[in-house]
Amino acid sequence: MNWIILIIAGLFEVAFASCLGKVKETQGTAMYFWFAGFLISLTVSMLLLIKATQTLPIGTAYAVWTGIGAVGTALTGIFFFKDPVTFWRIFFIMTLIGSVIGLKAVSSH
Repeated sequence: MNWIILIIAGLFEVAFASCLGKVKETQGTAMYFWFAGFLISLTVSMLLLIKATQTLPIGTAYAVWTGIGAVGTALTGIFFFKDPVTFWRIFFIMTLIGSVIGLKAVSSH
C-alpha cells in the first residue's frame, strides 16, 4: 500500500511543478489560482511522502519520489510547455524510468 501512496505523492510532485510552469505563464487572478494549486499539490505530495517513509526506506522512497517527479515533469514539459524533444532527453528519461523500476525491484519492502 505504501508504494501506491508513494506513486501518488510523486504524481502530486508533477502537479506542483506543472503549476509552477503555469504561474510563470499567467497573470492576475489565473496566476494566483495556479499558485494555490502549487501550494496544495506541494502539501499533499509532502504529506504522502512522509506517510510512505514510515515503512519504506527513506533513500529508496525519496529516490522513487523524485524519479516520478522528474520523469513526469519532463514529459509534462514536452507535452504541455513545448520543451524540446531530443534523442538524449528521451534517452535519459528512459534511464530514469529504468532506475525507478530497479529501485522498486530491489527494495525489501
